[in-house]
Amino acid sequence: MKPRMNVAELAPEAYNAMLGLERFLRTSSLPHSTLELVKLRASQINGCGFCVDMHSHDMKQAGESDERIFAVAAWREAPYFTDAERAAFALTEEATRLADRGEAVPDAVWDEAARHYDEETLAALVVAIATINAWNRIGVTTRLVAGSHRHA
Repeated sequence: MKPRMNVAELAPEAYNAMLGLERFLRTSSLPHSTLELVKLRASQINGCGFCVDMHSHDMKQAGESDERIFAVAAWREAPYFTDAERAAFALTEEATRLADRGEAVPDAVWDEAARHYDEETLAALVVAIATINAWNRIGVTTRLVAGSHRHA
């Protein structure tokens, strides 16, 4: 497989703006493990092999257990996640699949996330979900190759 184009080279200002969002997220009050879990789950939903591969490896390198990484796709049935992480997963799924539901991001899902995260952290979670969805769309559209980030 070969990527269709290199967005970083062809649209560097846009790419740098996306990296600015990543810098914000790394310094936000959103726990790093939650951020990575959300990135992995949205990437699975969106079918972005590049991002699934990258975030799985990033999580492993950060000390995340294999059980948690492997169970992200089946988080509802797995015992490895906190109630707060489950609320983040639910919000991620609803915000990623906007067109798949009659009511996009139902109040119950929002309220559960708001129960676990203060407003500042919840805002960072919303930005994290939007950002990874944008990265996924870039990756899938340009056919980024899984594993290629380790060779760059």
